Amino acid sequence: MKKYHITTFGCQMNVHDSEVLAGILEKNGYSPAASVQEGDLILLNTCCVRENAENRLYGNIGNLKALKEQYPDCIIGVCGCMVQQPTVVEKIRKTYPQVDLVFGTHNLHELPKLLEKIEAERSQLYEVWDSEGEIHEGLPVKRNDPFKAWITIMYGCNNFCSYCIVPYVRGRERSRQPEAILAEVKDLIATGVKEITLLGQNVNSYGLDFKGVDFNFAKLLQEISALDIERIRFQTSHPKDLSDELIQVMADHPNICRHLHLPLQSGSSRILKLMNRHYTKESYLALAEKIKNKIPGIALTTDIIVGFPGETEADFQDTLDLVEKIRYDGAFTFIYSPRTGTPAAKIADPIPENDKKQRLTRLIQVQNEISLEKNRAFIGTLSEILVDGVSEKNPQIWSGRNTQNKLIHFKPASKIKPGDLAVVQINSAQTFTLEGELLV
Repeated sequence: MKKYHITTFGCQMNVHDSEVLAGILEKNGYSPAASVQEGDLILLNTCCVRENAENRLYGNIGNLKALKEQYPDCIIGVCGCMVQQPTVVEKIRKTYPQVDLVFGTHNLHELPKLLEKIEAERSQLYEVWDSEGEIHEGLPVKRNDPFKAWITIMYGCNNFCSYCIVPYVRGRERSRQPEAILAEVKDLIATGVKEITLLGQNVNSYGLDFKGVDFNFAKLLQEISALDIERIRFQTSHPKDLSDELIQVMADHPNICRHLHLPLQSGSSRILKLMNRHYTKESYLALAEKIKNKIPGIALTTDIIVGFPGETEADFQDTLDLVEKIRYDGAFTFIYSPRTGTPAAKIADPIPENDKKQRLTRLIQVQNEISLEKNRAFIGTLSEILVDGVSEKNPQIWSGRNTQNKLIHFKPASKIKPGDLAVVQINSAQTFTLEGELLV
């Protein structure tokens, strides 16, 4: 039996794509390899949102050169978002002869045919589709967790934020039919899944591409919440498309988790316009306040880019001001990374790199103080968690997450097992985690 090994870079969409790749391979007779060195097929599933992910990919490909020399029959493949860019494909072709296979985001389902062709001809194969084509339902999935599952509800993006490469590599928005999504949810429930996460580049745009059908994300979420599923999460939401109807559905259904990831990117209306985000500082703040008022106890998290071309100290102060006012539970913060082919990459950038790093440090400090304050508010309360199992850092401690997506550590008991819903009394708080005592 041949063995495969997949290394995944990037977002949850890529993680789920790798689950599909694994499912396809296992249906075709492959089994997972314990390490890269044991793989007859080695796949690198790529991300191109930030430069760091690209650099890591090239480092990984370079490290595989010696392995290819030692085991020339192993197949090394590169797939995913990054190879949708012609410049990347050309660089791999010229610089990394150890790569046998390159395919993109649009023809993932073609993997068995591609492997069959390579094995028959024993030659390199580069096959990247420019257009997205139709959605392929029914692909097998090798899920990494028996109790939690990702479900992609739509593909692509129509927003064209000026800094973002995603619409160019993932294509236009295409929504899966609700019947297919609901059937997948029901199948997962039947296998014991307790929590699902609905995925899309902008889930709030779900259904807008349906012709003559009035069915949006709020309606989909309402139908899923009526099923016998313990927890529902979703990401990511674009603020410009988050409707009052969606907020009401979240408020009405307690099995929709009390956590919303709402990317801000910048608190400056001037920068937001340059980013092509279609909202202002004031409208975003009003939306956040509406959500918090309608859904008490909800945890808000966000993404923030520091150092967008032309960002002034005043612009950055607007971001800090909004962070202080909204008081996010957590934030993913980044220094702007130019992506070739995007409009923002053409904007003159006079900001010294050291200034960007200092701003990022200041932002992280402010957000960490808020995150700690928000977590301390849980001390003395009871929190229901979905048990994950042994903590990654301490085998004596277990962990799980509550409905606000807080990571909670606790000492296990003999009756508890992964996948259980359990109640923990919170005794202490750190910036990124909570600690408590299991109530049994």
